[in-house]
Amino acid sequence: MKKFALAGNPNSGKTTLFNILTGSSAHVGNWPGVTVDKREGVYKKGKTPISLVDLPGIYSLAPYTPEEVISRNFILEEKPDCVINIVDATNLERNLYLTTQIMEIDVPMVIALNMMDVLEKQGDKIDEVKLSERLGIPVIKVSALHGTGVHELMQKAIECSKEKRKATTVLENCDVAHLIGDVNIALEAQGIENPLFHAIKLVENDELEVKMHPTTIKMVDDFKNTFSDDTFGTDFEALVADARYKHITKNYSPLLVKKNNGLKLTSSDKADKILTNKWAGIPIFLVILFSLFHLTFGEDFLFLGKIFSLPTIEDLGLADNFGTALLACFYDGAVFSPGVILFNLMGLLTSTVFGYIGLGLESLGASDWVLGLVCDGVLGGIGGVLSFVPQIVFLLLLLSILEDTGYMARVAFILDRIFRKFGISGRAFIPMIMGFGCSVPAMINTRTLVDEKERTLTLRTIPFFSCGAKLPILTAVAGAIGMMTGRDGSIISFAMYVLGMVVAVVSILLMRSTTQRGEVSPFIMELPAYHKPSFKGLMVHLWDKIKHYVKKVFTVILASTIVIWFLSNFGWNWQMCEIEQSILASIGQLIQPLFTPLGFGSQLNSYGWVFVVAAITGLIAKEEVIATFGTLASIFALSGVEGAAAVNAMAIGTGITWAGLIAFIVFNMTTIPCFGAVATAKGETLKGKFRWTLLFWIVASYTVSMMAYLVLSWWWTSFIFVALAVALIFGIKLYNKNHPIGEKK
Repeated sequence: MKKFALAGNPNSGKTTLFNILTGSSAHVGNWPGVTVDKREGVYKKGKTPISLVDLPGIYSLAPYTPEEVISRNFILEEKPDCVINIVDATNLERNLYLTTQIMEIDVPMVIALNMMDVLEKQGDKIDEVKLSERLGIPVIKVSALHGTGVHELMQKAIECSKEKRKATTVLENCDVAHLIGDVNIALEAQGIENPLFHAIKLVENDELEVKMHPTTIKMVDDFKNTFSDDTFGTDFEALVADARYKHITKNYSPLLVKKNNGLKLTSSDKADKILTNKWAGIPIFLVILFSLFHLTFGEDFLFLGKIFSLPTIEDLGLADNFGTALLACFYDGAVFSPGVILFNLMGLLTSTVFGYIGLGLESLGASDWVLGLVCDGVLGGIGGVLSFVPQIVFLLLLLSILEDTGYMARVAFILDRIFRKFGISGRAFIPMIMGFGCSVPAMINTRTLVDEKERTLTLRTIPFFSCGAKLPILTAVAGAIGMMTGRDGSIISFAMYVLGMVVAVVSILLMRSTTQRGEVSPFIMELPAYHKPSFKGLMVHLWDKIKHYVKKVFTVILASTIVIWFLSNFGWNWQMCEIEQSILASIGQLIQPLFTPLGFGSQLNSYGWVFVVAAITGLIAKEEVIATFGTLASIFALSGVEGAAAVNAMAIGTGITWAGLIAFIVFNMTTIPCFGAVATAKGETLKGKFRWTLLFWIVASYTVSMMAYLVLSWWWTSFIFVALAVALIFGIKLYNKNHPIGEKK
C-alpha cells in the first residue's frame, strides 16, 4: 500500500482535509518515543487504498520543536510515496516558506491550495497554473471544508507518486548559493541521500545536521572564516530565511490578486476589530463562555421562568405517568436549556431501562446480593455517568465549533497580552484551552513550548481548566446547590470555570515569581480567516473526544463501581453487613477529619464520609465521583436516583452546607487529575521533578477549596486571606530582590 504524508502549517485546514480523505478509518496513536499525536488513516475512494499520515502542523523543517523534528524525519527516513503540502491560499506567502523547504527533499510532491472558498468569497483570485509553473510542483485548488477538488488532488498525488522527483531550491541566487552547491557536491560524493536538503541545513548550522556531518561542517566554517563578518554576517540561518522570503515575495506573491489591492477590510478583519479589541476582547470571550455554559447547564433557559413566573408541573396537576415524566425533561416551572434536556432524556432512558432490568432479575428470583450488585452497584454507578454523556457531547460540540471557526486562535492572541504580564506567553494558553476537552492531549501539547519552565507551569495548571470528565461533578453538585439555594446551575457552573482560570493565573504568577523564574518566550501566531466548520469534520473531532469517555465508562468505571459496591457492603470479616460497618465506611471515617477545613469533614454526620470517598475515587477517573454517588445512593434509599437529585438528597442526609458543596467542586476541579493525566504529566516532566508537581496539585486544591469554604461560610475570613496574600507578595518581592535571576549560589 502506498503511503502519502500530509504536511502544512497549523490552521491551514490540514486536519479537516485529513478527516475528509480518511473518514472513519482514521485513528490516533503516538509517534515512537514521543508523546505527540500520530494520526493515520486510509483513503479508500481510489482504485487502490492509500495510507495517509497527518504530520504535525509546523511552520518550517527547523529542529526547534518535536513536531518539526518528527515531520522532517518522517519525510527523510520513512520516504513517503508522495507529500501533499497543504497551503492556505489566504496566507500564501507565509505558507509557501515550508513549501520551499520540502521542495529541497527528493520526494514526489503536490500542493493542495486550500481555503479557496474563503479566498473567492473575499473577491480575491490566484493563478494556480502560473504558481505551479514557477514552483515546478503540481498545484490543485481545494476546499477541505466543502470537499471540493479533493478527488482531483488525490488523483494528481497518485500520478506524481509513480515518478521520482529531483530536489530543487529557490536559493540559486542567494549570497551563499555557491557554498550550498559545494556542500551539496561533497554530500553527493559521500552517498548521502537528499544531499541538497542536508547541504542547506548545514549552511544554516542546523544542530541536527552538525551532529550528523561533523567533517563536512568544516567547509561551512572555512567559508565563514574567508570573509569578514560585514560581508554576509554570522547568522547564515537568518540569511537563508531572508532569501526564501525575498524569492516568495518576488515570484509567487504577485500571483495572488486581492480585490481593491487588499486595502478593503475582509469580513475576518472586520470581526477581529471587535473580537480582538484591546478592551472588548476579554468581556466578549467571557460572554461567549457564559452563553456556552447557559446553553449546556441552564435550568431556566434565557431566565424565562423568572421573567414570566411560569407554573411548575406540580402546579399544573398533571397525572403521574410516563408522559408527565417526558414533559419534565423539557419543562418544570422553566424551559430547560438544550444541555439539560439532553441530560434529562438520557436519565429517563437509563432509569427506565435499568428499572426493567431490576424487575427482570426479581422475577427470575435473584438473591439480594445479586440485586444489590447489579442494581445498586453496576447500574447505579454506570447510569449516573452515562446520563451526562449527551450533555458532555453538547458542550464539546460547542467548544469544537469555536475552535474550528478560528475563534479559539483569537482567544490565545487576546490572552497573550494578559498572560505575558504574568510571565507566560499566549502560546501556553493553547494547551490550557485544550484542557476543557481532556487533560491528556492538553499535557502532550505542552511539547510545543520551547521554554522548560513555561512547560512545567503550563502542565501544572492544565487540570484547573476542567475537562469533560469533571462535567458530571459540576453539573450534579451545581444542580444540587441550585435546589438548596434557588440559584441557577449555569451561573454556578460558569463561576466555577472562571474560578479555575483565575486559580491558573494566580498559580502561574506565583510560580513565575518563585520556583519557575525566567524570561517569557516569544509568541508568534498567524490568525486564520474565520470560516464555517465542516459538519463531517466536527463529527470526527467530536467522536475522537467522546469515544475515550464512553470506553472508560465500560472499563475502568464499571470495574470501580463493582469494587466500591463490594467495599460498601462487606466488612473486614468479609461478611455482608450494613454500610455503617463496611470497609468503605471505616476507611472514609478514618480520613474524613482531614477534610474538615474544606467543609466536608468531621462537621458532617455519620454518613458524611461519602463525600470524602467520592473525592478519593475521583483520582482514578473524575467520572468516578458521580459513579460513587450512584453506587452509594442506596444509603439514603435512593436507588435509581441520579445527578443533582441524588447529590441534593445526600446533602440533606449528611448535613453538608452549600458552601461545603462549592468547596467540594473546587477541590475536585483543582486536585490531582485522573490516573491517565497523571501518567502523561509524569512522562512530560523531567526525571525527579514530578513529585513537586504532585505536591503542587495537593497543596493548591486543599488551599483554594479551604478558602472557598471559609469565605463563603464566614465572609470576614476574607480579610485574613488578604493579609496573608499581602505578606506573601512582600516576602517574594524581598527574596527576588536579594536573589536576582542568574545569580550563582
